[in-house]
Amino acid sequence: MFDWVLNLLANGLLGFSVWGYIAAALIMTHITIAGVTIYLHRNQAHRALDLHPIISHFFRFWLWLTTGMVTKAWAAIHRKHHAKCETAEDPHSPQVLGIKKVFWEGSELYRKEAKNQETLDKYGHGTPDDWIERNLYTKHSRYGIVLMIILDVLLFGAAGISIWAVQMIWIPITAAGIINGIGHYWGYRNYEPADASTNISPWGIIIGGEELHNNHHAFPSSAKLSSKPWEFDIGWMYIRLFEIFGLAHVKKVALEPVIVPGKQAVDMETLRAVIVTRLHVLSNYGQDVMLPVLKDELHKADDSCRALFARAKKLLVRDESLMDDTAKNSLKTVLDRSQALKIVYQHKLSLQDIWKRSTLTQENLLHSLQEWCKQAEATGIKSLQEFAKSLRGYTLHASAT
Repeated sequence: MFDWVLNLLANGLLGFSVWGYIAAALIMTHITIAGVTIYLHRNQAHRALDLHPIISHFFRFWLWLTTGMVTKAWAAIHRKHHAKCETAEDPHSPQVLGIKKVFWEGSELYRKEAKNQETLDKYGHGTPDDWIERNLYTKHSRYGIVLMIILDVLLFGAAGISIWAVQMIWIPITAAGIINGIGHYWGYRNYEPADASTNISPWGIIIGGEELHNNHHAFPSSAKLSSKPWEFDIGWMYIRLFEIFGLAHVKKVALEPVIVPGKQAVDMETLRAVIVTRLHVLSNYGQDVMLPVLKDELHKADDSCRALFARAKKLLVRDESLMDDTAKNSLKTVLDRSQALKIVYQHKLSLQDIWKRSTLTQENLLHSLQEWCKQAEATGIKSLQEFAKSLRGYTLHASAT
């Protein structure tokens, strides 16, 4: 009996090899990541999809075991992050607090905000409030972590302690550190929302698709985080599999504009498409108008201007609210050197102004868009003229693929 206990403590009930332990740790941490992105993030915080009670409660139980996080607190903090993004009230903005603070102390920032009852009351609505949530998951959130280390030791022996340690640091590093930190500091941007969000990688596998953080901030209520053909969101793949077996129902995905060939009239459908898909419109404007003009100016520029123009690419598409004084001065210098760039940049601002003027009637907004297209076509700048003509054909298309 004593030898059996020693063997159990050494090797666990499963008796895995070293590679078996590694595989077990990777699989379990991946399930945790899936729980965070599918259940906490897309289902609870943003209501982008509905989950079958079996899936929903499995993730709730698993996250209690592996993280001790409370659904209401997580959803509330994340919703506040979106509502107050990159301001002093943002619970974890590296633009405000610094990248080192958020990357290394992200979990501490989460725990601090989780104690803010005002945040929970204002942003935590609609999350689970049943008996087991009140009396176990919320009231005794640490019990799950204790139970997890017991199970790990029983299953994997002494190696279970290391596996448990990996489980405990996985979310603080990947979610609190990498996504909340690096995801607002470094990476590429498909869209220009009024925050500093970035896509860390076009392949969202290790962190469940959350790597596509700029896409998410552009379309926060979308169940699908990938946007471009070359991007991959493994969380979306799991959601689609759940749908096949009736375990999930997608409610929202990002709407994309489509162009109706031959449509010449700028009508209410055009206006609606432009406003609803405005970040797509701005992205297209950057690629189809500003980039060709910039390339043309680079080709014509002398040595004194070429380096200046080369550095202007990001500034031309960046939201002005995200620019500091240095960036604004650099942009002004570029625009002062190029009349063509000044024209297309001013047209970008006037196009943005259309959907920012929420106090106007639909008829006035439509007139503004019609005038914008006429003025753009009269500039004589080929790429801007072509964009204005294509804008006339814009309509809405709900993509769920």
